[in-house]
Amino acid sequence: MRLFYKISDIFRDPSTQLEEFNIEPGWRVIDYGCGPGRYLPRASKQVGPEGKVFAVDIHELAMNCVCSMVQKKRLKNVIPVRAKEYFVPIQENTANLIYVLDVFHMISQPTLFLQELHRLIRSDGKLILEDGHQKRIETLRKVEESKRWRILEEKPKHLILKPIYKIK
Repeated sequence: MRLFYKISDIFRDPSTQLEEFNIEPGWRVIDYGCGPGRYLPRASKQVGPEGKVFAVDIHELAMNCVCSMVQKKRLKNVIPVRAKEYFVPIQENTANLIYVLDVFHMISQPTLFLQELHRLIRSDGKLILEDGHQKRIETLRKVEESKRWRILEEKPKHLILKPIYKIK
């Protein structure tokens, strides 16, 4: 997978997608399903030295790649975090923004997954949820079934969601 990403990234820098997420300096951001870390250097730069980027994945190999990248590129504000099933060992109400890119279609228990993301997000935070390799109608159905998110905006490849039933 890393080889595929390296080759495709030569033709198009995928991290430019983060520009439209309006990440602000000082934010706490979760890159859920970060894989080998394609988006981490840009996210690190966007949140700046006062912010944090939590690089979350369930795969040990992905975490090894991220740890190596963090060290090599001196990304002091990036924290690798290995998820266990759908539990992420990060304190609740941490994130200003969570982005899930090219992952959601692989989640076998979307309600549990979306509930965990709801636990992690701040009441004023946003979730960027990419459809991945599934139809939008399927993404919308899964979001609705979770009863934890409302749609702020629909973009061609992703939804922008806000948490519901969350007290500030």
